[in-house]
Amino acid sequence: MTTTALREPAFPDAVITEAVRWTEQNGPLDDASALHTAASRTADGHSRIIERARQLGERMGLQAELARGRHWAPWVLLALVALVVIAGLGLAGQVVGGNDRHINVIVALVSLLGLHALTLLLWLVGLWLPSGTFGTASLGWLWLSLTARVAGGQRGQAPLLVRAATGLLTRARLLPWAFGLVSHGIWALSFAVVLAAMLFALAFRSYTLSWETTILEPAFFVRVVQALGWLPAQFGFPVPDAATVQSAVPVPTAQRTWALWLTGCIAVYGLLPRLALVLLSAAVCRHRRPALQPDWQAPYYRKLLTRFAALAPPAIVDADPGRAHPAAPSGLPTSEQHDGLFVVGFELPPDMPWPPAGLPTSAARIDGSAPARRALLDQLAQIHPRTVLLVCHAASSPDRGTERFLREVLTHCGECRLWLADAPNATATQRWRDWLRDAGLAHVVASDRLDAVFQEGTATA
Repeated sequence: MTTTALREPAFPDAVITEAVRWTEQNGPLDDASALHTAASRTADGHSRIIERARQLGERMGLQAELARGRHWAPWVLLALVALVVIAGLGLAGQVVGGNDRHINVIVALVSLLGLHALTLLLWLVGLWLPSGTFGTASLGWLWLSLTARVAGGQRGQAPLLVRAATGLLTRARLLPWAFGLVSHGIWALSFAVVLAAMLFALAFRSYTLSWETTILEPAFFVRVVQALGWLPAQFGFPVPDAATVQSAVPVPTAQRTWALWLTGCIAVYGLLPRLALVLLSAAVCRHRRPALQPDWQAPYYRKLLTRFAALAPPAIVDADPGRAHPAAPSGLPTSEQHDGLFVVGFELPPDMPWPPAGLPTSAARIDGSAPARRALLDQLAQIHPRTVLLVCHAASSPDRGTERFLREVLTHCGECRLWLADAPNATATQRWRDWLRDAGLAHVVASDRLDAVFQEGTATA
């Protein structure tokens, strides 16, 4: 089991994180709220960076635009496949659709395999050259660009998301393989359509297949036909012999051999390589998928980790282990208590909504200053409520000032309970409980769930 820090983020989260990084290359964003929210929700540094990016991305509209892109991507791919299929049918029609029903096998072979061979060569070369050298020449890049253009919203963040996604793919050494998976798949489908159309036409119509030349020797065509036919022959396709190639009179059996030779060359040199590369690209993408994450060692991310570390409070800010704690206040006698619940928010973050859902709108809130504490204690001295609910920020650390205030509150009420709001994890809640125990206030109920605070009794407002 890997640790949280080593687990890969989901690819959409990684894209959002990188997009925010690219945005901040032009200047830092106002991230005070996002920084504190991320720090309160998770304890792992990398997860905090991702959560911060989510918060900023929502504000920039990145998630909405990425969702539109993921929605439109299959439809754009389907449209691109349809165009390729139509083009394949048109190419097959040019080969077998002539009025004279005569097919020049060499010209047909070059027409059907020429562009395929060129793009395949460029893709293979691109594997060894810097990423992006031939990226814009692939059907995969065309698909990504069209998707970004179709799904791009009014905020114009599509280019930023494309840059972030291709950057992640490049870092993981997956860019040519990811684009290749799309490109090879479309080419394979195109060849399948071409072969189906050709086989249908050759099966139910009569054609004359031959070669033509003005300057080349017949022996040249014999060598070319036999060389190209060697690999298809390993799959059972016939190869015209020298007599068939040099024959000037079309013989039905020879025409069948020519047709199968042309079909075999298209299948073996066109369809099969693309199918094999689809499988290979898929396997490479699956193997390298864990590497699809930001470069956490980059200065940008290291700076963010330092900022998060600066936000982390020590376990106890000003503990005084040598001081003997006085006995816990016993609280007011029952005869002096008044039925009711008094809610106080104590030293909560400024951006925390108040009052939280489920609490009365009349709930008090103080910043922890001496005048605010004195005024609140004077109010409690007049009301003498049965129960005081003290709402504290779980991610903060209790100190001696918190202890003094809690003891003073206990002298003006029947009981005091603590609700630890926005607890990032169980560790923060346990830290408060340990502090209460060490301070001699173990009888004070503390929980990070509002319903659990009153599980040992209820109070009515």
